[in-house]
Amino acid sequence: MAAVSSGPPRVSGHPRAGATTIAFDDHHPPDPALIADCVHCGFCLPACPTYLLWGEEMDSPRGRILLMDLAARGEVGMDQEVVRHWDACLGCMACVDACPSGVQYNRLVEQVRPQIERHFSRAWHVRLSRAALFALLPNPRRMRTLASAVALTQALGLRKALRLQPLRHLVPRTVRRLDDMAPSLRLADLKARTPRRVAPRGTRVKRVAMLTGCVQDAFFAHVNRATARVLAAHGCEVLVPPLQSCCGALEIHAGREQQALQRMRKLIAQMETLEIDHIVVNSAGCGSAMKEYGALLADDPFWAARAAAFSARVRDVMEVIAELDVQLPARLHSLPVRVAYHDACHLAHAQGVRLQPRAVLSRIPDLELVDLKESDVCCGSAGIYNLVAPQAADDLGNRKAANVVMSGAEVLTAGNGGCLLQIQAALRRAGHPLPVVHPVELLDAAIRGLPVAQVQAGRHAR
Repeated sequence: MAAVSSGPPRVSGHPRAGATTIAFDDHHPPDPALIADCVHCGFCLPACPTYLLWGEEMDSPRGRILLMDLAARGEVGMDQEVVRHWDACLGCMACVDACPSGVQYNRLVEQVRPQIERHFSRAWHVRLSRAALFALLPNPRRMRTLASAVALTQALGLRKALRLQPLRHLVPRTVRRLDDMAPSLRLADLKARTPRRVAPRGTRVKRVAMLTGCVQDAFFAHVNRATARVLAAHGCEVLVPPLQSCCGALEIHAGREQQALQRMRKLIAQMETLEIDHIVVNSAGCGSAMKEYGALLADDPFWAARAAAFSARVRDVMEVIAELDVQLPARLHSLPVRVAYHDACHLAHAQGVRLQPRAVLSRIPDLELVDLKESDVCCGSAGIYNLVAPQAADDLGNRKAANVVMSGAEVLTAGNGGCLLQIQAALRRAGHPLPVVHPVELLDAAIRGLPVAQVQAGRHAR
């Protein structure tokens, strides 16, 4: 396909002084055996979002693997040109599904990114911006404070004012970007909290704990409440442990290995004492990371077995609901609406959860599920990608928005908060601000008998 973007994002930085010609240290460098699995067949090319955008070999999975091989042999260094190709990867894992040789590119990119963090010095303003993001995003309390501030600026009309010239230039770029991505919020909605325990409707068939998340708890608390209600309607007792820590997904995907592992250990300790069947997650990025705790902490003798046991209990909410078809409420109300389903990368590619959301949504009477072209091509969200590589993210978001509009759907649904924010912003830019909701919100509306108008308003799950 033809390139539609100006090219990969540029990286500001330089190799660390005194660096050797070998780019990687001995702590989990890219595995030579995994590198050798790549036979350079090219099946990954049409699956890779950045290759679709730019048509550049080094911005494809096999090109990035070649750079890993060259870096491991000392033929290229950890320099700006090499790092920009690795940084441009969204980590969507579409190539893993497409590869006939079973190359574990996901493992390779997870091994490269901590090496970048340890051995490549980014420009000071880039380091400052990334530090600010990670001081905020993985902290639930700070995210709720940010959400309240966003709601207040919206209520006072300041959001529109800050977008006008010349005021817009006075606001830092990262703050402007966060504002562009933020949904419409109301202070009254933010005051509502997810109950600590939700009793099952009828006979209890499962007892589950629910992850509330960081961004999810701040911007999608209504989705958390809808998730608890839907699980309870299917016979689940739902526990919502207070003061949950971040799952570490954003940091592990960005190469901040030690910080991420510390968060993972804390969350395991908070959840492992609960007598539950599953740990339920409604955010694909979080669920993907949590299912990998066993592998990520395999080197830690104190935590390895505990992490593996934790991961074995993690389920996406759609997986749990799909298994509980016999526990459906006696009658689901009609929901006559055309819905396009977007496959979140960390749900479809990382977790292999594709059929369950569609199967669950197909149970709703009169709901028409329409096909979305390139449904499993990344929307450009990808953790912090849409904040640190905004042009590439916008190009992918615009591509996704065009496909949503083309589908004729009245509502777009996806199982990841980052995707919801990214696609909603792209639809606004395209002049087609369709409602963008989580699948559990649609099911919640059908269970409660709420009208389509409330679903289309995207506010029905308060």
